[in-house]
Amino acid sequence: MAQIQPRHDPYKPQLSHQVAKTTTAVTLGGSLMVLSGLTLAATVIGLVLATPVLVIFSPVLVPAAIAVFVILAGFVTSGGFGAVASFVFYWMYRYATGKHPIGADQLDRARDKIAHTAYDVKEKAEQQFGPGQHHVKGAQGT
Repeated sequence: MAQIQPRHDPYKPQLSHQVAKTTTAVTLGGSLMVLSGLTLAATVIGLVLATPVLVIFSPVLVPAAIAVFVILAGFVTSGGFGAVASFVFYWMYRYATGKHPIGADQLDRARDKIAHTAYDVKEKAEQQFGPGQHHVKGAQGT
């Protein structure tokens, strides 16, 4: 009986490559776990040492931290709004000068759709009430 030889797949990685990948992953993962543990230990030790100082100075630190947070939030918010406003003005300038910025075609379609709907409503109103009469039924007295 003839033995069937397994076919060699050229796309299958060799065992040495798999071992190298696994070794590298385990080494890197273990190193990161050790660093994570050391960071956690240092954080806990730092909090234990800093807690008495924080408790003593908390009447000053808490309002100061709140004030700093509010000030930074205000600066970040105003900067964000300023950046957005600058972009909107730039976009409007490009749109007004005909340079076709991103989203201009969607704006044009929406404008055309609104104008078409308004024209249809006007035509329907003129058909129902006649030209020049734009009142709603029941709006006049009984």
